[in-house]
Amino acid sequence: MSPTVGITVYGCAPDESLLFDSLAPALGVSLRTTTEPVSEDNATLAAGDRCISVSHKSPISNETLLALKNSGVRYISTRSVGLDHIDVDFAASIGTTVGNVAYSPDSVADYSLMLMLLSVRQAKAAIRRTDVHDYRPAAMRGRELRDLTVGVVGTGRIGAAVIDRLRGFGCDVLAYDVRPRPATEGVEHVDLDTLVERCDIITLHAPLSEESHHLLDRRRIDRMRPGAYVINTARGALVETPALITALEEGRLGGAALDVIEGEEGIFYADLRGHEIPNGGLARLQEMPNVLVSPHIAYFTDHALMDTVENSIVNCREFESRFPHV
Repeated sequence: MSPTVGITVYGCAPDESLLFDSLAPALGVSLRTTTEPVSEDNATLAAGDRCISVSHKSPISNETLLALKNSGVRYISTRSVGLDHIDVDFAASIGTTVGNVAYSPDSVADYSLMLMLLSVRQAKAAIRRTDVHDYRPAAMRGRELRDLTVGVVGTGRIGAAVIDRLRGFGCDVLAYDVRPRPATEGVEHVDLDTLVERCDIITLHAPLSEESHHLLDRRRIDRMRPGAYVINTARGALVETPALITALEEGRLGGAALDVIEGEEGIFYADLRGHEIPNGGLARLQEMPNVLVSPHIAYFTDHALMDTVENSIVNCREFESRFPHV
């Protein structure tokens, strides 16, 4: 049997800890876990382990990466698909490899469809009314997905799973991806400007990079169909938030459903009851009856957690197997 691999797990929630502990013996790893996010101050916790697992919830500074290297860390497995919280190029320049994990795309795909349905049926406004015992229907009727054109931006594993689900609703689907992908049956692949102009719903599933930052910028938001909806379960900075707010305030868009938002760091995953929200854009969006906001939880299912924990361990074992003396 291969030698046991030591892994330090940072930002480990209680349910994650239970899974790490249950999977570790069978996968041949020994663990040190902490609820603290990795930082420059606690990098020495990993001393003696070349591999660590980190959460996506907090940015990891270059100073922290240097401190980890000085503690002997050579591999970082982030428990996320996205890598925008780590400077991967800087890590590589100091000899540290960063890997992400794959988990079932169904969690985010299911959630995205739910947000679409809640948006086009004006669910937030209806629930607000019934919460104050106003049981009258809205003045404007909802819409049915089969009558709409949905644009899927990003056709990787999650985007493809969303397309699979949309087929059951009978709606027209357009798709855009920065990297050409094989043609999808029943889906028209178009450029992004064409998608923006022709779709009633735009759902975002692209990774965040310098190129995709503000993919939906003011120019594209201004070109969207009157009454269209924006669904974002990917990364907040794909959308130029002030431009989205303006379009919603002016009534040019039908609504938005956002599981992620620019400037969510330090807000999402925190209990801020009784505190002023330190993000004016988020506060304004939450006031609107046609905007749904959730705290970056589209991935938050038991199945996805199992995949994430297991694959984070597997990533570390594979690194140790391939580069035992790096």
